[in-house]
Amino acid sequence: MSFEILGFRFVPTYIKGEKGKYQTVVSDKGWDKLKRNLKTITKKTTPKSFDERIRQLKEVCQGWLNYFRMASIYGKLKDPDSWVRNRLRLCIWHHWKKPERKRKNLIRLGVPKGQAYGWSRSRKGRWAIAQSPILVTTITLARLQKRGYESMLDYYCKVAPHYNEPLYARPARTVV
Repeated sequence: MSFEILGFRFVPTYIKGEKGKYQTVVSDKGWDKLKRNLKTITKKTTPKSFDERIRQLKEVCQGWLNYFRMASIYGKLKDPDSWVRNRLRLCIWHHWKKPERKRKNLIRLGVPKGQAYGWSRSRKGRWAIAQSPILVTTITLARLQKRGYESMLDYYCKVAPHYNEPLYARPARTVV
């Protein structure tokens, strides 16, 4: 049995031998609203600078994560996190526009000339290229973080109280 209130859902824990204990998770409506907000920010055709996108992403993600920091969402944050990174790669690829600019930028990012030429003139769709090994290995999480992007998973680990509580004090050892 589970129930929802204020965007939280309370579901039973599945630990052997424990009955009557519940954990908080985010309701499906909460996830849908987050995804809609992220989708509008990372829409490739919206005329925004990359820094403006990052600023808005940070604002939305930090607000949402601060509200739901009490919920158990560590495992579920990996999917939207990688999805947002792919959307950002898509925006970058779309912003490069012309094949020659794509080729030059890929070379600047360390891709060999032949590969850069092939990928810049690929007939694959933008979404397929955004998830391709060529962009995943060149526009990495570290490069996105240099531009100001903060992973939702990293921020959640900072603000979630159950990850920030001090470890239980261990009794001091007595040496005899």
